[in-house]
Amino acid sequence: MTPRERPDWASLHSVVDDLQRAIGGLDETQKRVSRITGVGHSPDRMVKATVGPRGQLVDLEIDPRVFRNPDSRSLAEAILVAARNAVDDANAKTTTIVNEAVPVHLRRGLFAGEDQLETVITRHDGDLHEDDEGSSRR
Repeated sequence: MTPRERPDWASLHSVVDDLQRAIGGLDETQKRVSRITGVGHSPDRMVKATVGPRGQLVDLEIDPRVFRNPDSRSLAEAILVAARNAVDDANAKTTTIVNEAVPVHLRRGLFAGEDQLETVITRHDGDLHEDDEGSSRR
């Protein structure tokens, strides 16, 4: 066996140590992620949406001034934008927690390809439908 063929034991030990730390902290990481909420507003700030860690709507506030000039399509669009912004906020918080808890070389191993974890976390359900149907539903 030549020196080029020998394993780099220091690197291997480093990866194992990182893996043990990440696994040891999984319970706390999971608890932190489960407590995440995301908040988003419509561009006019008349609608505020709050979502939980999985992006499910948990609260919706609509400024009563919206009803002075009722427009159901505009209100629906404002709600969707606020909810999407809230999901983006929750996803950013989740990504931060995961990045703190799992070393980068281990994150890459969780999903095939580069930075797939972030892609999975930040994809919106509406975007998934667009991919499936080949249409633009925004």
